[in-house]
Amino acid sequence: MTKPARGWWPRIQRIWITTGISATIVFVTWSLLAYRASGPARDALVSDDRVEVTRGAHHWTFRSREGAPRIGLLFYPGALVNPVAYAPLLRAVAAAGFPAVLVQVPRRAALGGAEGAEPLIRGIDATRTLDGVGSWVVAGHSRGGEIASRLARTNAPSIIGLALIGTSHPRDFSLATSRLPVIRVYGTRDTVADVAKLERTKSNLPATTRHVRIDGGNHSQFGSYGFQPGDWLATISREEQQRQTLQAVLEMLLGLFRSLISNPQSLIRNPQSAITCLVSNRSWSEPPLVAF
Repeated sequence: MTKPARGWWPRIQRIWITTGISATIVFVTWSLLAYRASGPARDALVSDDRVEVTRGAHHWTFRSREGAPRIGLLFYPGALVNPVAYAPLLRAVAAAGFPAVLVQVPRRAALGGAEGAEPLIRGIDATRTLDGVGSWVVAGHSRGGEIASRLARTNAPSIIGLALIGTSHPRDFSLATSRLPVIRVYGTRDTVADVAKLERTKSNLPATTRHVRIDGGNHSQFGSYGFQPGDWLATISREEQQRQTLQAVLEMLLGLFRSLISNPQSLIRNPQSAITCLVSNRSWSEPPLVAF
């Protein structure tokens, strides 16, 4: 009776090991495919007659060729996600008249890449490459929201707003006393940064924070990449979710521009051309929406 037992045990161990290795291979392969930027996202890196895209050492810049106010968007991508996945959003922001910078986080924010000063330094250094843009809204998706929150926490004078997208950060520190305007955009079917997590960290944000709910939106569709492990399927299209995200971001940028327009010479090189570009025959209360 003992011999058969000893014969079965090595066989069971081999099955466990084989199953574990197979599951790991499947998970790693899925993750590599899930976080890869889509074809349209890569296309958004190509300059055209409306938007100029420039590649830096650790960032991409997007800028309207028609002139823009001296206020821009500094964006940090989610962990493991190819940063190019956010190019369509930043290109649309630039097409609406606001310069945008997409930061490449070390090791895609994995293995400690999101920690320390390096991601903050990369972001600040990137903003210095755009001459004349002195005011920035810092933004981030998922773990990128944590980096953006840390940069906002430094009270750097150039940071005038914070946009948190699909993220429950900040978790480990509080910005409740910050005087920065803050928006938090979230999807009701996001199970990576779900509503319960957002509620638990709500007290870490200023009481004036604007919460933008996207019904049917999930975590993955805030960028242009695959279906992220641990997420739920969205019930709205990626285009619609990103349109609503873009609208929330542009409303914040336009609101800040309005609040500073009493001294336009400090904001924009050519006030009239920038205002014409932004308004595009619309009222100030209606932000220009750009199709992806």
